Amino acid sequence: MSIQLGESDFQILKCFPVISQLRPHLEQTKFVEQVRYQIKEGYQLAFLEVEEQTVAVAGFRIYTCLASGKFLYIDDLVVDELKRSHGYGQHLFQWLIEYARNHQCEHLSLDSGVQRFAAHRFYLMQRMNITSHHFSIKL
Repeated sequence: MSIQLGESDFQILKCFPVISQLRPHLEQTKFVEQVRYQIKEGYQLAFLEVEEQTVAVAGFRIYTCLASGKFLYIDDLVVDELKRSHGYGQHLFQWLIEYARNHQCEHLSLDSGVQRFAAHRFYLMQRMNITSHHFSIKL
């Protein structure tokens, strides 16, 4: 089991089958280009492999803001639906916490859709707190 940052196009593309389970609107033909664009804005893609198969993926960024100081924000966090309940999500989540600490972050945060009850149970088991409501408007 290993966790790496997706740097090559090949590594990024290997993440698509898993991340598309969370983001089904994504198109495989445009995925690498989209991730490369986001990397220019600070996005990083971490993936956990078992026997050369990607089983969990996290997309994240490090920000600094007045409200929270320096923090790691998780954009995407998903474990392959056929590989859940094997500890892969927890392993990747703990890696993200260590990454944040190693980069002097004060917090780690994420938003989660209100319908994602299993994800919410996971986050609460990881000792995360519900700290705000997220509001948005489609433009």
